[in-house]
Amino acid sequence: MAQILAPSTQWQMRITRNSVSSSPMTTKMWSSLLLKQNKKWSSKSSAKFQVFAVKSENGTINRMEDLLNLDLTPFTDKIIAEYIWIGGTGIDLRSKSRTIPKPVQHPSELPKWNYDGSSTGQAPGEDSEVILYPQAIFKDPFRGGNNILVICDTYTPAGEPIPTNKRHRAAEIFSNKKVVDEVPWYGIEQEYTLLQTNVKWPLGWPVGGYPGPQGPYYCSAGADKSFGRDISDAHYKACLYAGINVSGTNGEVMPGQWEYQVGPSVGIEAGDHIWCSRYILERITEQAGVVLSLDPKPIEGDWNGAGCHTNYSTKSMREDGGFEVIKKAILNLSLRHKEHISAYGEGNERRLTGKHETASINTFSWGVANRGCSIRVGRETEQKGKGYLEDRRPASNMDPYTVIALLAETTILWEPTLEAEALAAQKLALNV
Repeated sequence: MAQILAPSTQWQMRITRNSVSSSPMTTKMWSSLLLKQNKKWSSKSSAKFQVFAVKSENGTINRMEDLLNLDLTPFTDKIIAEYIWIGGTGIDLRSKSRTIPKPVQHPSELPKWNYDGSSTGQAPGEDSEVILYPQAIFKDPFRGGNNILVICDTYTPAGEPIPTNKRHRAAEIFSNKKVVDEVPWYGIEQEYTLLQTNVKWPLGWPVGGYPGPQGPYYCSAGADKSFGRDISDAHYKACLYAGINVSGTNGEVMPGQWEYQVGPSVGIEAGDHIWCSRYILERITEQAGVVLSLDPKPIEGDWNGAGCHTNYSTKSMREDGGFEVIKKAILNLSLRHKEHISAYGEGNERRLTGKHETASINTFSWGVANRGCSIRVGRETEQKGKGYLEDRRPASNMDPYTVIALLAETTILWEPTLEAEALAAQKLALNV
């Protein structure tokens, strides 16, 4: 009989039948293990692991976990850099690993790399090389130590951004002096849904059935209401470890649906942090054996979809008199509603129906403390006369580089004609 550390229910690793098999446990054996867990094994265990007794057929035990947790720092200066980029769909994440001679502090210290773009839908087979440019570094919560996650964007060998490289255009906007001077802040609320592996149905739902009245699941606790809390908590801690500016998390209205918030982040950093947080979430759900969905309406029916509400402010909005600047920004956003909607995520028409705390996809609206509007202004912002606005239109699968760049462009750089501005102001009852 040997003792090993094995993941709890959602984290259990698959152990091959020919290498190890479980033994029946008596009450006495279990009590003994619990005592040993509290004493001898306390330094090795963590919140997500439980101790089980396993009998090996060949007298050896599975050491995979020990190898995965090896700390390389005392033995080598080399680190592992996981290069991460966005694939051909504009939403899928890709990555591959590279050994770097020593720890680095800035992405400029990392080499460019390449990959086969024909395998990701980003280049033709006869000229398939795509170049990765390192842009942002985060600590790697999976490998630990000095190992890093590297957010990259993608270019042709000639140095031109490929079509799916939305970061490049965003970087151009955020380097504009007018935008730099306004110090744009973003707080992004990323919603997601956890699905069962085999049936692609939300965690906690009876397969093919509706779990009950909508509403009690929002911010709820309880085995019959909260599904996937361990995944949410693991992701929360992993993001903080990585250096991602996560500001909170909560359960959402639909069972199996969660949300986390990133920010406030300045400029393009908001996009880097969201993409890295999504990569970490993909890896955690992979380990947990569940499916991550960023679809804005993963299950059709009379319940909430999944969005990525984007809170936004400029320096002028945050200063005294900022509410007037916010109203001018809302006016501009109303005039470019179609442009924003077209860039706010695939399948968003299934979510923005005018029901379930959304505005209609075809109609622009705004209001104070009204979650059924396109743009919501908080009650505190109205009272103080300064603050921020919340764009509630982006879908959960939106590209954050596109959304944050559009918000800055429309509210800081773009100027409507006087006629269009006057008509929009009258329509929206904005005195600007």
